[in-house]
Amino acid sequence: MKFPLPGKKAHLQMSPMPVDMRRFDSVLPENHRKSGVLILFYPIGKDTYFPLIKRPEYQGFHSGQVAFPGGKMEQGDENIIQTALREAEEEVGVDRRDVQVLGSLTELFIPTSKFLVSPILGFVEKQPDFIPEAKEVSRIIQTELPLLFGAEVKKRKTLTVSQNVNLDTPYFEIDGEVVWGATAMILSELIQVLKGSDGELLG
Repeated sequence: MKFPLPGKKAHLQMSPMPVDMRRFDSVLPENHRKSGVLILFYPIGKDTYFPLIKRPEYQGFHSGQVAFPGGKMEQGDENIIQTALREAEEEVGVDRRDVQVLGSLTELFIPTSKFLVSPILGFVEKQPDFIPEAKEVSRIIQTELPLLFGAEVKKRKTLTVSQNVNLDTPYFEIDGEVVWGATAMILSELIQVLKGSDGELLG
């Protein structure tokens, strides 16, 4: 986190095509909502993992999609970091008091739902005992961090997102799931940050 974040450059690498440039407008809609998600690192043996969640099927923009634990900012939240920690505790059972916050990645606007998402980085010193919240989480995907750096997980296909909209979509295939959209774009920036400013993987 000691160099400028790649932001838009990294996001574009995993952005569906055609690119919705509203994601990168400097002026956001007045009715946008703030959201915090938690990228939580934890150890299993000598390896580093982080959790993704799959949303249940429902009537909404993000039905059935894979995401980070997180959600919208509530009135009682002190800041967006507290939002991410609270939501992760509610959705996957991680005790917020155990999380050491490392920093944050670049905010990303999601035009369809009007959420401005802040990705918060944190870690815990041992593998959590995850407890999925049944109404919001259909499964937890414990993802090995080095998996992201393999070329074989990056794929591309056409996704039909509505009756008249087809998107040429880059995605990560993780544990049989298609991870695309904002989550893939955030992961793209995470990869660039972990590689460091000189392109070498940070140890």
